[in-house]
Amino acid sequence: MLIQEQMSLQEKLAVLSDAAKYDVSCTSSGVDRKGKKGMLGNAVSAGLCHSFAADGRCISLLKILFTNQCVYDCCYCVNRRSNDVVRTAFTPDEVCTLTMEFYRRNYIEGLFLSSGILISPDYTMDLIYQTLRKLREECRFNGYIHVKAIPGADPVLIEHVGLLADRMSVNLELPTAEGLRSLAPAKSRPRILAPMRQIQRGIRTQRTEVIPCERGRQFVPAGQSTQMIVGATPENDYQMIKVAEALYQNYDLKRVFYSAFVRVNDDSRLPVLPGGPPLLREHRLYQADWLLRFYGFGADELLTEKQPHFNVFLDPKCDWALRHLELFPVEINRADYHTILRVPGIGVRSAKRIMAARRGAVLDFPDLKKLGVVLKRAVYFITCGGRMMYSLKIDQDFITSQLVGNEHKRTWDITNRDSYRQISMFDDGWMSPSPGAQDVEAAVLGQL
Repeated sequence: MLIQEQMSLQEKLAVLSDAAKYDVSCTSSGVDRKGKKGMLGNAVSAGLCHSFAADGRCISLLKILFTNQCVYDCCYCVNRRSNDVVRTAFTPDEVCTLTMEFYRRNYIEGLFLSSGILISPDYTMDLIYQTLRKLREECRFNGYIHVKAIPGADPVLIEHVGLLADRMSVNLELPTAEGLRSLAPAKSRPRILAPMRQIQRGIRTQRTEVIPCERGRQFVPAGQSTQMIVGATPENDYQMIKVAEALYQNYDLKRVFYSAFVRVNDDSRLPVLPGGPPLLREHRLYQADWLLRFYGFGADELLTEKQPHFNVFLDPKCDWALRHLELFPVEINRADYHTILRVPGIGVRSAKRIMAARRGAVLDFPDLKKLGVVLKRAVYFITCGGRMMYSLKIDQDFITSQLVGNEHKRTWDITNRDSYRQISMFDDGWMSPSPGAQDVEAAVLGQL
C-alpha cells in the first residue's frame, strides 16, 4: 500500500473527496461567530448552505479525507488496508490552499476533515492539528470547521484540536461491541468512547470555568456527533435507538447520524441485503432520533424487545399514536404543550404557535392550518372546542388505512431513491401511468 506522491492537487482532491463520501456526520449548525478584522470567513448558528449529492448525502462543506491510507482493515470500509485502491494524502498546506481557494470562490463556507489512519493515531492527529493551526493562525480562516477525533490519539492532541475546531466527531461505527469485534477487530468500544468522554468533559468544564487558552477560543463550541452504520450487523432498530439514547444522555452528543450500509467490499463477513442499502430503515431511524431529541419521547416508548422494528408504512410518531389511542383525541384548546407535541402532524414550531395563539382566542381547524398543523394526519387525534373536524370513529384499523395511504408515496420515494428518471412537466411526482392503446398506436404510426 503505497501513497502516490506525484499526483497533482486536483488529482488528490478527486481521490480524497470521493473517499469521504460515506461519512455522513457533517452537520454544520451550532456556532454563531461574526467576522473579525484581519480574518477571513465567519460561521452562523443556522448552519451552512447545504447541498446534496444524487444519493441524498450532505456535501455542504469541503468534505475530504486527509488521507485514504489506513493501517486498519475494517470489512465495511472502502479505504481498508487490504483494498487495492489508489492511495494518496494531502499536506497541511494543501488542505489550507483548497479551503481558502474554495471559500474565496464562494463554493463553501467551511471544512469537514476526516482521515484514514496514517502510520498511527498520534501521527495522523498531529497532522490534522498542524492543518487546523495553519488555517486559523496563518490563513486567518474564521469559518466553520468540523474535524474527526482519532480514537487512540494522545488526549493532549485532541485537546489542542478541540480549541481550533467548531465541532468534533468520533464515529461509533457499529452499535454494539460484538459488531465491532466481527467487522472491525482492530477497533474497540472503550477506545472509541474515550475521546468522546474527553470532549464531553472539555465542553462541560468550559461552561463552568474559564479555560486558559491561546486566542481565547472555545473548546468544540458546536458540540460533538457520531455515526452508526445501519444494516452491516444484525442489530435491530430498538437496539440502535437505545444506543443513540444512551449517547445523548451519557455523552451530551448533539447528533447521532445513521448511514445505510453499502456493500463496497466483497467480503464473506458482510451481509448481502436483497433490497440494497436500507434507505427506508435509515429514514425511520432519523425520524425516531428527532423524536428523542425534540419531542420528549423515550426509546422504550417507540419500540420494545417484542416490537423491535419500525413500521415500514408509518412514521414512528404515527405508529406510536395508533398504539396509544386511549390518549386521544386531544383537545387543542386545553391540552398542555407536551401533550400537543405528541399529536401526529404537529411539530415543535406549530405546537409553540398553538400555545401562543390560544391565549387570545379559541382555536378552530382553519386556525390550526394557518399555524402550520398538517391536518391530514392530525384530524384523527384532535378536537377543537370538543368536536372533531369530521365525524370519525377512533378505530385503529380505520385510521391506519387512512395514514398508510398518505405515507405510501413517501415510502416509495425513499426506497426508490436511486432509480433515476427524467422528470417532465406532465409527471404527477408519483409514477407515470401506463400508455393506453391509442397512445401505443399513435407512437407506432409516428403521430405523437
